[in-house]
Amino acid sequence: MSNMNKVIVHPVYFGSIAQWSVMIKYGHIIFENEDNYQKQTYRNRMHIYGANGKLTLSIPIRHSKTDGRQRYADVRIENDFDWQKQHWKSLETAYRTSPFFEYYEAYFEPLYQTAYVNLMAFNYDCMQAITQCLQLEFTPHKTEAYQDNYVNAKDYRHLVVAKKEKEYSLESYGQVFIEKYGFIRNLSVFDLLCNMGPQSITYLQEQYPF
Repeated sequence: MSNMNKVIVHPVYFGSIAQWSVMIKYGHIIFENEDNYQKQTYRNRMHIYGANGKLTLSIPIRHSKTDGRQRYADVRIENDFDWQKQHWKSLETAYRTSPFFEYYEAYFEPLYQTAYVNLMAFNYDCMQAITQCLQLEFTPHKTEAYQDNYVNAKDYRHLVVAKKEKEYSLESYGQVFIEKYGFIRNLSVFDLLCNMGPQSITYLQEQYPF
């Protein structure tokens, strides 16, 4: 298989619309498992459309007590704070009136009722839930060593950055609060799924290249 048919991305908290558009475009996915954790990325946050506009949901983590650096795969969730209850309540409040929230609810609610210790494990389960909802058949691989310049696949690891990210030219679709604040681009794929349902896959296929 040609390397140009593969894409390398990060396992993330559900993932942005831009990342899922890339994943669907290529189909053959490599997940970066060997990098260091970085703040202000989609590793532990997602953006949704709340009643007051764009809302960020962040998973609290236990930071390293050594030099501040730690492997993403080793990052542990800080569960002293009931973030799961808060996040699920926020998702329900934002999307309960959307066309497809109730249709997919059973895929997502268990994620917020199960105790997770490892952030990456939680993220893989989140992405698997999206895969099931979209009825995709990915056969992803995982890196075994970190490379700054990855030569075995098209490198889209930069899509993990949540702060000061590039503004992608994504087509608008119906959003619950669009009449109040207008269309908000590149939210979590969760937003797309709740609003577009089975049509989400077609939308994602049509967005690449941005």
